[in-house]
Amino acid sequence: MMFHSKLLSILIGAFLYLSIPEPESAKNTFVVKNSLNINRSFETVEIDLNLFELKELKVNNRYAIVDIVTKQEIVSQVIDVDEDGEVDQILFQPEMKPNSERVFEIIIKKKQTKDTEHLRCYSRFVPERTDDYAWENNRVAFRTYGPTAQKMVEENIRGGTLSSGIDAWLKRVEYPIINKWYEKTTSGKGSYHEDTGEGLDNFHVGVSRGVGGVAVKKDSTYYFSRNFTSWKTITNGSIRTSFVLEYENWDANGTLISEKKYISLDYGSNLSKFTIEIKGADTISAGLTLHKKDGEINTSIENGWISYWEPFGDSELGQGIVAPKSNMVGYQNYNTNKVDESNLYAHLKVTNNKVTYYAGFGWEKSGQFKSKEAWNNYLALFSKKINTPLTIKILNSNN
Repeated sequence: MMFHSKLLSILIGAFLYLSIPEPESAKNTFVVKNSLNINRSFETVEIDLNLFELKELKVNNRYAIVDIVTKQEIVSQVIDVDEDGEVDQILFQPEMKPNSERVFEIIIKKKQTKDTEHLRCYSRFVPERTDDYAWENNRVAFRTYGPTAQKMVEENIRGGTLSSGIDAWLKRVEYPIINKWYEKTTSGKGSYHEDTGEGLDNFHVGVSRGVGGVAVKKDSTYYFSRNFTSWKTITNGSIRTSFVLEYENWDANGTLISEKKYISLDYGSNLSKFTIEIKGADTISAGLTLHKKDGEINTSIENGWISYWEPFGDSELGQGIVAPKSNMVGYQNYNTNKVDESNLYAHLKVTNNKVTYYAGFGWEKSGQFKSKEAWNNYLALFSKKINTPLTIKILNSNN
């Protein structure tokens, strides 16, 4: 009986392997593999278009990804990464069953897709509200502050903000709210500090690190930059928004620090991705503001995540930072009497002047996370996924 069971398993495995169809054409196909025993979704796969034999010039949005089995087109987004006028990558988010493989093909559509057709991930500079930079997807929204806001504080002009911390906008709808909330506030028709059914901004940042701002620790003190000095939007679209923020060099107890942030936010994610280019430090600390210091801290440094879950108005709020396991080398619950400077810090190793981590939040009132346990489970699973990413195998290439 055991022999027949083993033989049956082998035959089923062979059938499943053979059931992945060979595409009719050998061109422009690839396999995505999930090696974890869990269902996976809302994970972005980046495909390098230069690996394929694409006849047309890569200057349009006519590329699409099709499932070989179902022939259905998958929502995707093309990006001109190096900004040379030709698209370099196509992004998509396949639904993957546990321990599974799927075959996809890149095709060229007859009709060009407009950038605004599926604009689900969005960011922009906001000059009408001093000079914020704001970004959002279907789950969360953020903003941070520019040089005019800093100058207003330095010149004692009302309405300025002096901070390189990351502000959280607590939305509870899936559609975009950035432009709507700014228009409502700047026109005097309302305020994004009041919840009329879509959410609100009641998250205080001050000089704290907010949700994932950067600091450098010297001795027992944390030092950090001021407002960003320049910005550049890279892309908006159905899968990802991304942009770059630069900062004036700043002093950390006699050491000159340079800082440049590459930030992106993908569809379906509560966490923004931060890639920091930094010089002058071998380790940085990414922080989560502790607000009233009445929340609960949970950490799993060996798995690369920290969490802060706190009472928040008439609801509760979770903040979190996740990094590749090898990047997170420690943490500190930094509690001080200095206004807004109490933060939960994740210490992250800098390699070749770069460090990558993810930071974001989950608001109980949005319906996404009902408890601290649900939030911590999300961070733990997020960590597991980034440490065992979906893998890609090109079935054919021009190399």
